Amino acid sequence: MRRIAVLVSGGGTNLQALIDAQGSVLCSGKIALVISNVPGAYALERAKNAGIATEMVTKKDCGSQVAFEDRLLQLLQKHEIDVIVLAGFMTILTEHFTGKYPNRIINVHPSLIPSFCGEGFYGLRVHQAALDYGVKVTGATVHFVNEVCDGGQIIAQKAVPVLEGDTPEVLQHRVMEQAEWILLPQAAEAVCAALGG
Repeated sequence: MRRIAVLVSGGGTNLQALIDAQGSVLCSGKIALVISNVPGAYALERAKNAGIATEMVTKKDCGSQVAFEDRLLQLLQKHEIDVIVLAGFMTILTEHFTGKYPNRIINVHPSLIPSFCGEGFYGLRVHQAALDYGVKVTGATVHFVNEVCDGGQIIAQKAVPVLEGDTPEVLQHRVMEQAEWILLPQAAEAVCAALGG
């Protein structure tokens, strides 16, 4: 059973999807740790309610990106983590971090990469951009994380229709419900299963 750490910054809806999938979709891995870089993130409550260990690390407290990443790496080692899932984690990680876990860090992005991705495309901004552009189909992508923002190899994608009258908020919820919450547990399972027992 592979040990998973989930890195979060906000409400933790994708974390909840992973927690709910344990033992059904997610069988080859177990969430052993949740780390937030935002004090008071509701995702920490979700983790505590599920009996999962939590940690808080902020770049401000660490003083620099390198010190921040080093602290994350220390915690991952301490908890013997095999696989890392970025679930609404609002910090771009450098090669100093990603190079230590090649093909073991995955992220979910709320568009069909290569559309509406890269630096500056996060949260509602992604959905606003899709609406502004007038696309008829959007979706979500789970990909491996490397030093290029949203640049790692794609693991899975799922398309979601854009409907007449959509707002960024409505579209965001549809993409989460119809794509992110389904794809992320499946991809986490695939990565854990590929590493073997």
